[in-house]
Amino acid sequence: MSVISNLWSHRYQSLKFKSTPILRGVINRFFIVIHIGFMLISCHTSPETKKYQIIRFNSPTGITSLDPAFARTQENIRAVNQLFNGLLQLDKDLNIAPAIAKKWSISNDSKTYTFTLRNDVLFHNDPIFKGLKRAVKADDFVYTFSRLINPKTASDGAWIFNGIIAESNPFIALNDSTLQVNLKKPFTPLLSLLTMAYCYVVPKEAVAYYGLDFGKHPVGTGPFEFANWHDGIKLNFLKNDSYFESSPSNPIPKLDAISISFIQSKQTELLEFSQGKLDLFTGLESSFKDEILNAQGFLQPKYLKEFTLIKSPYLNTEYLAFNVEDNISPVHNLYFRKAISYAIDREAMITYLRNNVGQAADGGFSPTGLPSYREATEPLFNPSKAKECLIKSGIKQTKPILLTTTRDYLDLCILVQKNCAAVGIQLKIEVVPSSLLKQQKSVGDLSFFRGSWIADYPDGENYMACFYGPNKAPNGPNYTRYENAFFDANYELLLKETDLTKRAEIFTTLEENLSQNQPFALLFYDESIWIRSQAVNGLIINSLNQMDLRQTTLNQLPNSKK
Repeated sequence: MSVISNLWSHRYQSLKFKSTPILRGVINRFFIVIHIGFMLISCHTSPETKKYQIIRFNSPTGITSLDPAFARTQENIRAVNQLFNGLLQLDKDLNIAPAIAKKWSISNDSKTYTFTLRNDVLFHNDPIFKGLKRAVKADDFVYTFSRLINPKTASDGAWIFNGIIAESNPFIALNDSTLQVNLKKPFTPLLSLLTMAYCYVVPKEAVAYYGLDFGKHPVGTGPFEFANWHDGIKLNFLKNDSYFESSPSNPIPKLDAISISFIQSKQTELLEFSQGKLDLFTGLESSFKDEILNAQGFLQPKYLKEFTLIKSPYLNTEYLAFNVEDNISPVHNLYFRKAISYAIDREAMITYLRNNVGQAADGGFSPTGLPSYREATEPLFNPSKAKECLIKSGIKQTKPILLTTTRDYLDLCILVQKNCAAVGIQLKIEVVPSSLLKQQKSVGDLSFFRGSWIADYPDGENYMACFYGPNKAPNGPNYTRYENAFFDANYELLLKETDLTKRAEIFTTLEENLSQNQPFALLFYDESIWIRSQAVNGLIINSLNQMDLRQTTLNQLPNSKK
């Protein structure tokens, strides 16, 4: 590989033409890309490659697009986060922090947000800019946000500004460094919402040039920039030498490159990881979790020498949903729903089925890790109360009710089935593909099904939205089809309230309302599991299960397999 690179370099030096400093810089950069690119594509690791910091991980379900407008899945978001930035970002504790916007202000009526942008943020080098440095301006955000909500874009994130922004001139560039966002009504979670990948800035000229292929030729501002993509095989990023958060005392990023593979089999991925061909592993499956974790949730002894376990809270609430509009099913009865909820032994679920990964639900729908979390006033598991509620329901089953789930959660549902049988409730489990489950719950065809809600942004409002009447699926995430005038009125107050103490009171009111009316039976609050090579340092995984590689480094370990 180095021979090829040196040959090209020699050929370049021998060419007789006039060149500008910019052109020479572009060509030199090209040689570096070629040099590292050969190493990224090949699996071979020579002593020469060890001087480069290249982190390798896998994306088993694949990445469909590197366009922020289509950053819907965890895999897409994980890649897009390396290439782009937005006005704001989240720190490791999910606090809102400056990014391209260095400061902001909110009007007295909470309907106008004004952002002051940094003037040193550059888009990645791309031929579309013809060798010139292209700085981010306020107009770029006006274009980005307008493109996001344009029906022609068909973005997965078009919903984020629905019913929030002003009908005319919602986004205004007051000058190159000042952006104004105008709302039709106060919406307190706006700042959290703006940290989402959907809101990352893109350059108009690049989108216009690449068109529908922009997702395959991304041009962003992030710590890494796009290098190449071989569908189904490898996706490679190189460090951005002009990243705006970098400084002489703290260069960012510290890695030279990222290499993402697309091995579909999790067992094959685990094998590659254990052989040192990958640096990170996440996404345990029930079929082999006992191979990696012991009953207490720690790494098995054989992995301790070379790998480190990272377990952190994950803003994901796992639950069983009741379709409260189904008048035929027993789940329409409040006491029957409460009987099921009291019957579930959540601690046993975490201990015996999940190797102590996760926290048995002991509060409301908002998970631990958010200020909106509220601890329950009584234990959720109470078989005696389950029997009492079943009697109060007056339900005498003539046939089992159907609990619909996917293959990955079958073991959890079997435990629920046994728990319910112990108090006199008959369940039958139906296993369907995840795509069918999603379709059926969206149109209201299911009475009782397993669900989960992963936060889009770190605000408890995101969880309460799942029970707001106007959000009934398919128009929103209210899959239980819950409708309660008192809940809806308080949810609308929550959207407007800016005082933290008053917001906390509203969250308590909302969670109490849900507890009284039981549109769901909670299972557990999830945790994310990552396993890293001992060579990896400075990796940050936040509670949204997002990966921050800006400060990550790789050490060469003795007897390393790399």
